[in-house]
Amino acid sequence: MTARVMHGADELRGLPRRDRAVVMTMGALHDGHAELVREARRLVGDAGDVVITVFVNPTQFGAGEDFDAYPRTLEADVLVASQAGADVVFAPSAVEVYGPARGFRPDSVTIDPGPLGDILEGASRPGHFRGVLTVVNKLMSLTQPRLALFGEKDYQQLTLIRRMAADLSLPVDVIGVPTVREPDGLAMSSRNRYLSAHEREIAATIPRALDAAEAAAVDGPRAAEAAGRAVIASAPEVTLDYLVATDVDLGPAPEQGSGRLLVAATVGTTRLLDNRSARMGA
Repeated sequence: MTARVMHGADELRGLPRRDRAVVMTMGALHDGHAELVREARRLVGDAGDVVITVFVNPTQFGAGEDFDAYPRTLEADVLVASQAGADVVFAPSAVEVYGPARGFRPDSVTIDPGPLGDILEGASRPGHFRGVLTVVNKLMSLTQPRLALFGEKDYQQLTLIRRMAADLSLPVDVIGVPTVREPDGLAMSSRNRYLSAHEREIAATIPRALDAAEAAAVDGPRAAEAAGRAVIASAPEVTLDYLVATDVDLGPAPEQGSGRLLVAATVGTTRLLDNRSARMGA
């Protein structure tokens, strides 16, 4: 069954009210997104609604980033969403989301991500999470879900969205879904399509670095970081931004206990993110 395509919130409001899960994307859908839709369907069942949003959000792109070049493939996205079990593809315009300004005005009310928005991706991309949290809040308001599913690949984003939902008492349960990977371990991402064949081979260095970091975590977080960075350093075509160990909430990594390993690196001109859980200490 083909998902219904809707561009206006009034169309969504016209649907019969049923249990609803939403999957928020910027389009260019791949099997990682499809897995989110499949999990959403499992959680709400056949009697519920699964809505997938497709919106390339201008406010989370910084100066010099690839907003104009970001792939827009709505027809193909509808096919992927439909095959995965979505009922509705909600593809609003920037005017629908932000009004005539099509983005933030100088006097716009926005979501401040707090200190967690200034580290890692926030340090490399100032203002990014302000844009992310604001549009997620807007899309939650427009789609009115009980559940919102996000991939663990963008772990800092997931953590901040969970924090926003808790701190603002939003009536939405935020669900993280494990990263879907290619056979060589590379995390599925819409940005992977920017890689040349050679760069795609080189990009597999990133999950290998996480493999090494996870194995070394038995000796603590600093050993994990050193092991991962050494793998990246062995591949001169990979430019490392960060590879760090944290706790599960992105605070300081414990010497012993559950932690998270996060990496951001550039291959060619493509910035790639990845992460995984790790047990710190013996």
